[in-house]
Amino acid sequence: MNNIEIEKLIPGGQALGTLENGKKIMLWGALPGEIVNTVRITKEKSSYVEGVAEEIAKKSQYRIKPKDECYLATSPWQIMTYEYELEQKFAILEEIYRQAKINLNEVKINPVQTDGQDFHYRNKMEYALYYDHADEKIYPAFHGRGSHRKAPVTQSSLERPEIWQRATEIIDELNARGEDARKYQSLLLRCDQNGSVSGGLYENHKPHQKFTSLSDKITGETYTYSPNGFFQINLPVYEMALREIKGWVKTDDVLDLYSGVGTIGLSVSRDKNLVLVECDKSAYRELEANVEKVKQSSNNPVHITPVLAKSEDALEYIAPNQTVIVDPPRAGCMPEVIAKFHTTEPKTIIYLSCNPVTQARDISKLLDIYNIANITPYNFFPRTPHLENLVILEHK
Repeated sequence: MNNIEIEKLIPGGQALGTLENGKKIMLWGALPGEIVNTVRITKEKSSYVEGVAEEIAKKSQYRIKPKDECYLATSPWQIMTYEYELEQKFAILEEIYRQAKINLNEVKINPVQTDGQDFHYRNKMEYALYYDHADEKIYPAFHGRGSHRKAPVTQSSLERPEIWQRATEIIDELNARGEDARKYQSLLLRCDQNGSVSGGLYENHKPHQKFTSLSDKITGETYTYSPNGFFQINLPVYEMALREIKGWVKTDDVLDLYSGVGTIGLSVSRDKNLVLVECDKSAYRELEANVEKVKQSSNNPVHITPVLAKSEDALEYIAPNQTVIVDPPRAGCMPEVIAKFHTTEPKTIIYLSCNPVTQARDISKLLDIYNIANITPYNFFPRTPHLENLVILEHK
């Protein structure tokens, strides 16, 4: 395979080209306008091929040298300038909404929001362990893209430096004791904004241990969370989104579905009649603790109710004169939730998503009764193809 001209970047982050036989090829490591001469194939189907570009005959003006050797495993968009990354994410978001048949002539998508910190932003990282038989040492590792093989790393630039330092300390301890890397599933570490690190090793065939909880201030309020539970990866950019969300909460009653430890609802509507729904028991315990802190610190009566349930099993909490906040997993909202929006018709739906594809799918089903008042993407995950997107729906 040679002389493959790259047309564009597609949702998911790969570069799209066409082979001589008409079959589409999706490549990591290539940019629009480039000509690729050599490809390592990772998957081949009847209608498409996937792979990694290994030799570029014609390079893009936006191509730069990646900081990390392991970039393909962790952050494959290290190969482009940061400004070009923001442009490409905006273009992909527009394409996603066009494919969902959402009329963008009537809707403005705001530019991708960023705090400009494109490296050392992650407050959580999970490493595999790799044993090098040559020097008989364990190294932190990542799984290679398109492969189940582990790749040892000696530098990683996405996580906060405190996390990498603690990872190397733990692995140095393993090497000093002559430990067997096969004993461990992974090494998980999380860091708060003050630089304190919690987490540790997961052993194979043993229950995951509970690590010491961390706490962080978000929009001036303190929240606790478990290192191995769900919590936002990039807090400064998350705060930017929260400030935008707060301006759209105009009702006295607020429902926060898929609430996690409660940081969205409690940050933007702690003075409202607020219901927070979460199904994960570990996250729910943290949610209860955060709700109790809010009640104790408030000078006014606070009506906040945490609910342990799946969002699709808590439909009775959805009401007409209400703001509903949803921040679902990548699969998007369950069909029962979308159906309940149709029958109950809340005043405002605030939809934050880590997967604009499923978000656009869900929103397209609501446009008969809602207008899109605002679309603002946020670059929570620089140097990766991932994008967080905020959509405000207002009842017609």
